[in-house]
Amino acid sequence: MTNPFSWALIRLEVTRTLRNKKFMFFSVIYPSVIYLLISSTQNDTDTIPRTDLTLQSFFMVSMASFGALTAVLMGNSERIAKEREKGWVRQLRLTALPGRSYVLAKIAGAAMVTLPCIVVVFLVAATFKHVRFDAWQWAALTGVIWAGSLVFAALGVAIGYLASGDAVRPVTMIIYFGLSILGGLWMPSATFPQWLQNISEWLPTHAYAALGQAVEMGGAPHARDIAVLGAYFLLFTGGAAWLYRKDTLKA
Repeated sequence: MTNPFSWALIRLEVTRTLRNKKFMFFSVIYPSVIYLLISSTQNDTDTIPRTDLTLQSFFMVSMASFGALTAVLMGNSERIAKEREKGWVRQLRLTALPGRSYVLAKIAGAAMVTLPCIVVVFLVAATFKHVRFDAWQWAALTGVIWAGSLVFAALGVAIGYLASGDAVRPVTMIIYFGLSILGGLWMPSATFPQWLQNISEWLPTHAYAALGQAVEMGGAPHARDIAVLGAYFLLFTGGAAWLYRKDTLKA
């Protein structure tokens, strides 16, 4: 990432995203609205099974994670697929930008715009639902949710090279909602049937939400969840790099 073209591409990606008002609404405001709608149906005393987390706190982390997921997954996949069709990626290959730097720049550029998604959900939860944590927990929650979003940024790059411009949106939506629901972002996975819980535990979204939940309970993220996310990051990044090279050969 020391290549100057890499940093220029990151700046370009961030600027383009911030200028897309429709995208910023759905990635920043939408999760907060969903949080308010879901949390308004819950009381302040019920807790998640096998934890001491209130439903308000649980859904705060879930929707902050969901917002970050929206920003990096939806944004990357559709943008890359459209860039391929318009020939923008082909033009980049004529520059001094290495292939690996393109993939990493896309991941980093997407991840840099997730912070507003996370912070807005936290502000809404603290202001309207009176969710309270120590200062170090707020900082740690922001850090782990932001860092975990890199996994899904890599997945977004891979999908962008896997699907065509016409197919990328439905493919992304299926993966997006499938991972969100089955991973326990929309409802606690502890309420699932046992067979579905067994599947959920190995999904990246389950491990992603677990990072923040561990911090909420006053501890550190579990090594197993970090390992699961690390494995998925390597898988998605490797897949994105392979698809990029394959697309280069086709061109």
